[in-house]
Amino acid sequence: MINKFFFLMLLAELIASTSQVLLKKSAEKNYPNIVREYLNALVIGGYMLLVLSMVISIFCYDEKKALGYMGVVVMEPVGYIIVMIMSRIFFKEKISARKLVGVVLILSGIAVFNVLG
Repeated sequence: MINKFFFLMLLAELIASTSQVLLKKSAEKNYPNIVREYLNALVIGGYMLLVLSMVISIFCYDEKKALGYMGVVVMEPVGYIIVMIMSRIFFKEKISARKLVGVVLILSGIAVFNVLG
């Protein structure tokens, strides 16, 4: 099950996670009016990356050549792990024991799916 589409899906999740970080950075700032709040480089860039991530994910849905529906759905939670790591780096958020248990469960589920798949 691990093929080029697996890595392409990881790239899509990395792009989507970067998009979420950009949107959170924008949300932390104060803007003079509501138009500037929604029309700024961070928000526009974040949504553009989100669209790019969606296009890559859709490309990975092809059943014959790519991951198929279940393969893509199983890979989606990797975004939670990437966001947690990026939040630690960019926002200094703590990684709790419960989050680490969640990471282990996500990775275990992906491994089981790919081995038994």
